[in-house]
Amino acid sequence: MDVKTRLDLIKRNLQEVIGEKELDELVKSKKEISVYWGTMPTGSISIAYFFPMLKVADFLKAGIRVKILLADLHAALAGVSWSILEKRYDYYARAITGILKTIGVDVKHLEFVKGSDFQLKPEYFHDVLRLSTMTSINDAKHAASEVVKLGDNPKLAGVIYPLMQALDEEYLKVEAQFGGMDQRKIMVYAREYLPKIGFNPRIELINPIIRGLVGEKMSSSIESSKIDLLDDEEKVRKKVNGAECVEGDPNNGIMALLRYFIFVLKQDNKEKFFVRRDKKFGGDKSYSSYEEVEKDFVAKKLHPLDLKNAVSGEINSILEKLRKDKELVKLHKEAYS
Repeated sequence: MDVKTRLDLIKRNLQEVIGEKELDELVKSKKEISVYWGTMPTGSISIAYFFPMLKVADFLKAGIRVKILLADLHAALAGVSWSILEKRYDYYARAITGILKTIGVDVKHLEFVKGSDFQLKPEYFHDVLRLSTMTSINDAKHAASEVVKLGDNPKLAGVIYPLMQALDEEYLKVEAQFGGMDQRKIMVYAREYLPKIGFNPRIELINPIIRGLVGEKMSSSIESSKIDLLDDEEKVRKKVNGAECVEGDPNNGIMALLRYFIFVLKQDNKEKFFVRRDKKFGGDKSYSSYEEVEKDFVAKKLHPLDLKNAVSGEINSILEKLRKDKELVKLHKEAYS
C-alpha cells in the first residue's frame, strides 16, 4: 500500500488530526506505527462501538498495530464493582473482537491491554504524582470536563482521569491515540504536559461525535438512543422507528448511522444500499453513496419511515452474526446478571 493510500485510510472520516505533519512524516518513514484506543468496561456495548471500530479497522488495514485499552481501574473508579470487573473485561474483549470480525478485518495486529496490568506499577503511580505537581485543579477539571461528570464538588477520581489517560500514551508505547471529539481536551492536555516530565507528545486522531437516535449524542446511558449488540430484531426495529427523523432535515441519528456506519461498510464491500418501497410510493431504490441518500431525503423524495425500515434491516443483518455467538451471549449474561 503506497503512502497516499495509507494516509487516506488513516484519516478517513476523522474530524481532526492533532499533529498531522508528524503523522505524514511517520507514515512516509515506513516505520512501524502503533495506536491505542481506550474504553471502560462499564455498560453493555451498543452499536455506537461500531463507529470507533470502523476506524480501528482502517488503522489495521493500513498496517498499523492497534492496542485496545480496557480501562478496568477507570471502570472501578466510575463505580463498577471489583467483583464483576473481570467478567466485564472478558465480555468487552469478545464483543469488540466480534465487531471487528463482523466488519471483516484481520485482527492479527490487534492487542487487548488491561489497564491494571500497568497502571498499578510503582513507576506509573510515580509519574501520576509527577504530573499532579505540575497540573492545577482547574487545568485537570478543564481537560476532563467533556468526559467525566464533575459537578460542583468533583471526586478526586475525575480530576486524576486526564493525568492517567495522558500517561497511558507513554506506558502503552504508542505513537498515536485515537478517540472521540469529547476526548479532545484530554488529548491536548497530554500533548502539553507529557513533555514536561520528559515524554514525547503523541499524535491525536479524533473521531466526530455521532448523533444519537434521540438527542445530540449517541449514548449508552440513554436507553432510547442505544441499540445493544444483542438486541433482537423487534427491539432494533422499535428503537429505529422511534428515532428523531424530521422529513427533509438530514441532521439526525438515522442519517449519521448511514454516513458513518452503513455506507462505510457498503463502500468497502462495493455494495449498494437498498430502500424497499411499494410501487405507489416510488418503488425500490438503490443508492451507491451517502450523498445520494441525503439529496433525496432533503428533496423529500425519500420518506423517513422508508429510510428507517431500510436502516433497521441493515442493522439487524449486521448484528445477526453477534447474536449467534453463544459465548458472547454467555459472557454478557455473567457480566450483567
